[in-house]
Amino acid sequence: MSSNRSIVLANQQIYHVFNRGVERRVVFTNKREYERMFTTLWFYRHAKPGATLSHYLHLPELIKPMFEEKLQTKPMGVSLLAYCLMPNHFHSMLRQEQEGGIRRFLANVTNSYTKYFNLRRHRVGPLFQGTFKAVRVETDEQFMHLTRYIHLNPVSSFLVDVDDLETYPWSSYKEYLSPSQDGLCRMDVVRSLMSLKGYRMFVADQADYAKHLETVTHLTEGWKSWKFPDLPKADSLMEQ
Repeated sequence: MSSNRSIVLANQQIYHVFNRGVERRVVFTNKREYERMFTTLWFYRHAKPGATLSHYLHLPELIKPMFEEKLQTKPMGVSLLAYCLMPNHFHSMLRQEQEGGIRRFLANVTNSYTKYFNLRRHRVGPLFQGTFKAVRVETDEQFMHLTRYIHLNPVSSFLVDVDDLETYPWSSYKEYLSPSQDGLCRMDVVRSLMSLKGYRMFVADQADYAKHLETVTHLTEGWKSWKFPDLPKADSLMEQ
């Protein structure tokens, strides 16, 4: 894919966005760092949270619930539709809700996490590799196949077996399989396309799909020329 400056990030459009550590270095080394990134994603979805994440985290415990209640009333800059945190990179599916929402979100997330990581590791300098990469998602088929690609990253990277994918704690896959709406992601888009059981089958029945994509041009460089297999009929997946 060419420079990210060439892509227009438009409101109400969905994008597959990702970045990796500089020199492909590991950026999440333990549970505490994964949890910090999860909190960072949660916090900076809001266009103007009213404070930095660091300020929020240092609030007295009695004050935090009031801040969180107020935060929930603030408009979103982006809606998070899927994500996966991997040791040396992250994937996300974002819908831009406000002008400049995606760029502001990614800048806040990567800058905040980099400051946190560098302070803990006594290092200086950038942590992530240049500008994030983004590709617009144009159809329901692309959306579903890309969520599967994102969620299968731990399998294709041999971190977990496909049978244990639901136990991987750092992706939205578990949210896709839960009837609850309390997770990090907005689930109305995927719920309109597949049932919980249907999505589980969609992912598990083709676990080799992500491994196959790793053998062709990188997804964000060659996916528009890649022939996505047809989705099973929505009616059959909704009924399962």
